[in-house]
Formats: sequence, structure tokens, C-alpha cells
Amino acid sequence: MEVAPRIHRVGAEIVSSYLVEDGGEVVLVDASAPANWSTLPDALAAIGRSLDDVRAVVLTHGHDDHIGFAEQARQSGIPAHVHEQDVALARGQEKNKVSVVGPYRPMPLIRFLAYYVRHGLLRVPRIQEVTAFGDGATLDVPGAPRVIHVPGHTLGSAALHFPAHDALFSGDAINTLAVTSGRTGPRLSPFNRDRAQALESLNRLRDVEATHVLPGHGAPWNQGVQAALAAARAAEASRG
Repeated sequence: MEVAPRIHRVGAEIVSSYLVEDGGEVVLVDASAPANWSTLPDALAAIGRSLDDVRAVVLTHGHDDHIGFAEQARQSGIPAHVHEQDVALARGQEKNKVSVVGPYRPMPLIRFLAYYVRHGLLRVPRIQEVTAFGDGATLDVPGAPRVIHVPGHTLGSAALHFPAHDALFSGDAINTLAVTSGRTGPRLSPFNRDRAQALESLNRLRDVEATHVLPGHGAPWNQGVQAALAAARAAEASRG
């Protein structure tokens, strides 16, 4: 599904990864769930591409629902990249440290857990080899995204700004769906290592110029980064 020019979502909004086209090549942003690996060839064929055109998987962070099929891709010759502070998490050398903040509603939470079970997220293969990047780097992958370190959700959470695509991939620094409650619109994830830090990290995105904000969970936001930040802060204030 095309969600912005030359950007296509793989899988459902509940757990997203994205294909980004540039110059006849493709980069994957996040790797959603292991089961989505089998759907990737058809998703690529729909845009006239194949696995041979995919140059890298770039991860916004090292949680299971983002590294998903990254090891399967690596075994097919597609390297994985993640922020240096999430390398250990992505490789399974560090445990996921997270707190969960409500509200909770039974049906949205059940749907999320059911998705986890059906799509193989209870047993995600660890990435055996991963390339680290740092804050401020411009990555040598299609679209040349700039890395913005936004810690809080994880130590190494990163947003990826693709200037030529007018897009910011926010990972779980900003979601537009709270999977525990079903609430929509820009907001922090309900799962964070350090929620106060996650909120503070939004300030690191304030100078980004992009129309499209593409989250790890939820629908695309096409009203610009500044409006997304304002909405996320308002949602957090109303939660408190």
C-alpha cells in the first residue's frame, strides 16, 4: 500500500514496516513481524521491484516488533542497520526493559496480542550481524536518511528523516495508534524504557521539515512534523 510518494507499507497498520524507493533501489524501514517476510516478494513485485533491489533494512530501534524478519533478510544478503545503543537489544544480548502505561481496553489489547501470536512475534530470530549507526549520520542507503537519536522508548530509538521523500519515519517515538487502548492520533507509545525521556526527545524533532510522519504503529500522519509533535504533547498532557 502506497502511504506517500515512493513509500509503501508492508503489513498492517498495527505493526508497520515500509519500502522506500529511490533511484531504482529500495530500503526497508523496520521489519515488522517474521511472518511478513513471506509477503515481501509480492509487495515488491507490486511496485516493479524484487528482493535483489533491496539494499538494506534500517531499524528505528531493537524491539521484536521492529526487528521481525530482519535476520531472514540478512540471511538473504540484505544487511541490517540499527543505532549503536540498540545493537545489543537487536542481537538479543540485552533484555528489553520497558514499562507500560495505560489506559487499557480489552479488545484493542487482545487484537494486538493476537497479531503477535499469528505473525510469529513470540519467537523473533535475533539478528546475528548488524551495522551500527550514530546520531546525525546520513546513511549510505537508498534515500540517504538522516538519523535523529530520540531515546526513551529504547536507549537507541532513532527517527529517520528522508528529505527527498518529505518524510520522517518516527518508529515508536511517535505512534498514531495506542495498541493497548485503540486511541488514535500522534502520541507516545504506551511502552517505554523511560517515558519522561521519550517526551523530552520530541524536542529533537522540532526542526525537521517533513509533511509525512510514518509511525511504527498506526496510520500515516500527513499534516507535518510540527503538528504531530503538538498533538503528541497534548495527548501526553491529557493523559496526566
